[in-house]
Amino acid sequence: MGRIEPERLVDLAAQAAWEVKAHNPVILDLRGISSLADHFLICSADSDRHVRAIADHIGECLEKAQVRMHHREGYPEARWILLDYHDLIIHIFDAETRRYYNLEWLWGDAPQREYRG
Repeated sequence: MGRIEPERLVDLAAQAAWEVKAHNPVILDLRGISSLADHFLICSADSDRHVRAIADHIGECLEKAQVRMHHREGYPEARWILLDYHDLIIHIFDAETRRYYNLEWLWGDAPQREYRG
């Protein structure tokens, strides 16, 4: 497996989320701010089924690009699914959970951009 550039990785994931109607995808650039990851992708969905569908589609698309997932959390409950790809951490929320945790505000010092396909 070759190494994929961080910007390409986050764009692939954001496009995959967009394809299955993820709401308000936002990309946070954490380089120079945190050692957790280079980027966060944050998006939300209408229901637990929609949250899972977004996670599944992102996983399938990145697997086709030969990007291996390191870790996944929250799939059974599907209120907040976290997909860890080392350089990219993807947060897929239901709307209520996204408002409650408000990661965009928590990481407010990180440059942010909305993804619009």
